[in-house]
Amino acid sequence: MVDKHDYAAKKIKETIVVDGNTQKPIWQQAAWSMRFVDMVTGQPGMYNTQTALLWNEEQLYIAFYAEEPFVEAYQTERDSIVFLENDLEVFIDGGDCYYELEVNAANTVYEVFFIWKDAYTKGSKFIVPQFDVHHPQAYTFGGDYDRSGASFWKGTHPRGIRWAFTNFGMPGLQTAVQVDGKINDNTLIDKGWSLEIAIPWQSLQLLANGRSIPPAHGDVWNLFLGRFQKLMVGGKEVSPHPAMALSSHGIYDTHLPDKWSKVVFEE
Repeated sequence: MVDKHDYAAKKIKETIVVDGNTQKPIWQQAAWSMRFVDMVTGQPGMYNTQTALLWNEEQLYIAFYAEEPFVEAYQTERDSIVFLENDLEVFIDGGDCYYELEVNAANTVYEVFFIWKDAYTKGSKFIVPQFDVHHPQAYTFGGDYDRSGASFWKGTHPRGIRWAFTNFGMPGLQTAVQVDGKINDNTLIDKGWSLEIAIPWQSLQLLANGRSIPPAHGDVWNLFLGRFQKLMVGGKEVSPHPAMALSSHGIYDTHLPDKWSKVVFEE
């Protein structure tokens, strides 16, 4: 008997070659999600977006398919803020920390590792050279769209501020994209794009937060699986961008681990 969950990730014995092709036979073994919903309202997303997860003893695999009539991605430098355009996103909750991964249709990767400030204490597991708050790419972060008035310094989350390490790189991360159409050519109507991700379990030790690596049957992890879509209407950019996710949050803020999807890992 497993806890209530939003998605069940199936275990496989095979190793997946990460090339962006989500039509490979191995992905037919996965349970593809329903169409993503608007992150705030829970209504069906403006374009079809679906995800699937598989895992083996060594790796966590995540696949996305994103319907997109005009596939665009102009940011090609690693750690560009890709959510300013269109992207697919994965967040993994680790209790006192969480990881953010965003990828666009050019396979440009953006990563951040967040540690809740109340957990970043003298002698904690986070006091390692990798997480040096004096690094020029370490910042404090209060959350999405909530720095005004009483929430100016700490945001609106009860835990307050996070340390954000934008210099973080997930060891062994693999990502690959395939475009069904022609990227950055809006004279053509595209079908969409697909993304494959692989992350070694050994690189998720901190995020496991004491849980077994790889997971035990029935373990539940909180993951955000989502998409942000740049939308132009009448020559003006719609702000904030439409956000779609496996599960709705009821609020326009991705940085709420307690509202992310519950993914159960099954043998």
